[in-house]
Amino acid sequence: MVCGDDALAQRLSYELARVYGEHVTVLLPSVHRNHGPQIDDLARAGGVAVVEAAEPDDDALRSAGVPGAAALALVYRDDRANIHAALRARRLDPRIRLVVRLYNRKLGRHLEDLLDRAVAARADDGSARDVTTTVLSDADTATPALVAAAISGADKVVQADGLLLRVAERAAAEPDPAPHRHTLALAGDGSGGSPDLLPDEADVVAAGTTRGRTVLQTIGLAEGAATPVNRPRMPQALPVATLFPRRLRYAVVGLVVLLFVFAGLTWWVTRDPPMRAAYRSILDVFGMGDPAIGENAGRQILQVLSGMAGMALLPLLFAVVLESLGTFRTATIQRLPPRAIADHVVLLGLGKIGTRVLDRLCDLGVPVVCVERDPQALGIATAHARRVPLVIGDVTREGVLEAAHIGTSRALLALTSDDAINLEAVLYAREVDPELRVVLRLFDDDFAKSVNGTLRQSYPLARTRSRSVSSLSAPAFAGALMGRQILGAISVEREVLLFASVDVAGHPELQGHTVAESFRAGRWRVLALDTTERPAPGDAATPGAGRSVVVPASDRRLLPTDRVVLAATRQGLAELLREDVSRADREPSEPGGGPGA
Repeated sequence: MVCGDDALAQRLSYELARVYGEHVTVLLPSVHRNHGPQIDDLARAGGVAVVEAAEPDDDALRSAGVPGAAALALVYRDDRANIHAALRARRLDPRIRLVVRLYNRKLGRHLEDLLDRAVAARADDGSARDVTTTVLSDADTATPALVAAAISGADKVVQADGLLLRVAERAAAEPDPAPHRHTLALAGDGSGGSPDLLPDEADVVAAGTTRGRTVLQTIGLAEGAATPVNRPRMPQALPVATLFPRRLRYAVVGLVVLLFVFAGLTWWVTRDPPMRAAYRSILDVFGMGDPAIGENAGRQILQVLSGMAGMALLPLLFAVVLESLGTFRTATIQRLPPRAIADHVVLLGLGKIGTRVLDRLCDLGVPVVCVERDPQALGIATAHARRVPLVIGDVTREGVLEAAHIGTSRALLALTSDDAINLEAVLYAREVDPELRVVLRLFDDDFAKSVNGTLRQSYPLARTRSRSVSSLSAPAFAGALMGRQILGAISVEREVLLFASVDVAGHPELQGHTVAESFRAGRWRVLALDTTERPAPGDAATPGAGRSVVVPASDRRLLPTDRVVLAATRQGLAELLREDVSRADREPSEPGGGPGA
């Protein structure tokens, strides 16, 4: 079952029905809103059923078939709705496998632990072994691929479940600066063809250096190789110049000049000592009393003129002071891009995806300039906290990208939720710098392929990458629904390569074969043996207990007790999981066992 009606729900439904061959029921508010029409088209093609309900309450979940379903994915865009639905589903069917989409990482960890402990407490016979709750974030899943595509030469790091895999991209005709273990993918040949995922050795040798390639550099435990952390930043100097803008300086100079003029005129009319004349003129200009009663007419006229001049000048001076204070307050919170900034990344859009990408870029120490149309967007506070230069404005209007210094940037990340805005920003950036690296977020695959092909033909020296957050995230959600631990995913052009941890037992393609014999080109490749001990649901994990990752020799035979880390295409992993499900159907279920697939 899938609950939701956005792009991720559509991609996930397609993945489960077309790639894994599962029967899918989608619970959504309406088939006429958001991506409801596309999901309805999937239902018309077969393999997908649609149930409409305003919200996922108990009645809606029952009518959709939660009691007895194998797994349930809650992918609403609202964290609170997903949490409420997860609690209801766990109450309706304690044995259902849950995959919950949450943006809040901390809350997700607590929810996962809470629901798994509840299942373990209710099942005393060990029947809850395969009942799991997995909390995933589409933003966290897609962020590494988006950042890696924007930073030239940056490695892609997949880190989950205590394991770390480092993957690097090599351009065509580029020699390998360091040895690697496997070639995971060969890039397309430039004529619009798709990349070759998990090629065999003959294809790699035949391609040579004429095609770009994605290689696995290292695999091991994440301990000691932690992801980059926030570096303490030196406090920035206060923008004191903003407190004294040019107009304020001109007003102060004008006031001083006026005081000198009236002081000189007062001394010339009254013949008082210079200091007394200056004092009396200051009182006159600021209207502080001391009327010139009984004095000559010249002195009286001069006092009236001084008072009128002060009345005209002082409000202007106060207005300029207030304006400068407001500008100063804004400048201490929101930083504008420095004039000399260069070799930075321009990030368009500070929604959920943009905020995660901003955090990642800052952790890597990459200078960033953000552009956002909505002053109340989610990532505005993050940009302020990170002291990242920010431009508030519509990117489709003249001068906004110039304010972000697009001409001196290293890359453009267009991550708004509007495909048209992303494309317009990329086309404009291409006019400013034809060789600028751009990464744009596009949902439609056919549209993305047409855009990529046209841009590469028009700008052959530039690197253009289009990414879909839902297409990057859907395989991980689908794998979790099928009951496998998906460690991560990397994008190769518009294709996705998955890393998963799979038990060898019960898989005839793996069990009893050597590592070399188990390799299936275009399907899967065994990368390592994972001997990490995993606690049962509800048990507390012991950090570092029984943890080991071994890169086996090619002639090492896989035993039924082994657990392997493998790289797999979506079709390859689906093939393994379908066989696993079929085997579970053939086996007699134990008393109190989990639901059928």
